[in-house]
Amino acid sequence: MMVHLIDGTYELFRHFYGLRSFNKGNDKQFGAVVGVLYGVLERIEKGATHLGVATDHVIESFRNKLWSEYKTGQGIEPVLFAQFHPLEEALTLMGVVVWPMNELEADDALASAAHLAAANPQVEKVCIWTPDKDLAQCVREDRVVQVDSRAKAIRDADAVFNKFGVTPVLIPDYLALVGDSADGYPGISGVGKRSATRLLNRYGPIENFPSEVLGQQREKALLFKRLATLRMDEPLFTDVNELQWRGPTSAFAEFAIKIGEPALGERTNKVAAKVIQHQ
Repeated sequence: MMVHLIDGTYELFRHFYGLRSFNKGNDKQFGAVVGVLYGVLERIEKGATHLGVATDHVIESFRNKLWSEYKTGQGIEPVLFAQFHPLEEALTLMGVVVWPMNELEADDALASAAHLAAANPQVEKVCIWTPDKDLAQCVREDRVVQVDSRAKAIRDADAVFNKFGVTPVLIPDYLALVGDSADGYPGISGVGKRSATRLLNRYGPIENFPSEVLGQQREKALLFKRLATLRMDEPLFTDVNELQWRGPTSAFAEFAIKIGEPALGERTNKVAAKVIQHQ
């Protein structure tokens, strides 16, 4: 089987701002939610049987306590932020496993789910649907891959190396050195992308660097590495078959009407009838 893991927060942002280019700021209350749901349904229509969606129930995580400038929910448009929790409710009613994260981030849930799924011999491949460079650290050969639908790219371990210049396991070290503006940490002054890849390919992880390489910036680099390292130990499920989609709940059609998209409920029920027939 294949397991599909979807970054719900990213998808919500993507659909929200994608709609913005057409609606001239006249945002629908659940417009982005509807877009994400159709996207998930499309995955199922194309054959996905086992899938889960990770979301940021709150934007802040334990990382905010480690670095005061780490990303927060500040600046997120209210009409977008108001769709976070309805998306989680909608996915649950749709019968899709969803992991709303509090102390951890959606990325940590994706990393943990990928780790758990890959450990199951029944699983042939794990696809992590997000372009977020943090998730490149979870890639394992061609068994756990990152799917970047925006770039129309599927990245296995070789593709990650070609893109970043380091192997997947060194992605946290790489991000620690070069920084990640999206997450709010600047990296190490004087270290660019080329010098970062040169150092990592020569010495390995930051812990192995000779003391003179980073000097007084060593502790900061290790802190940034901790920020960049995704947690893979969250016990999200015990059996991969918990991720199998078996159709929506009876309340989903009514919810679809409530958000002004009755066709979504009808289409989901039709897909479910076909899926159940083949189970």
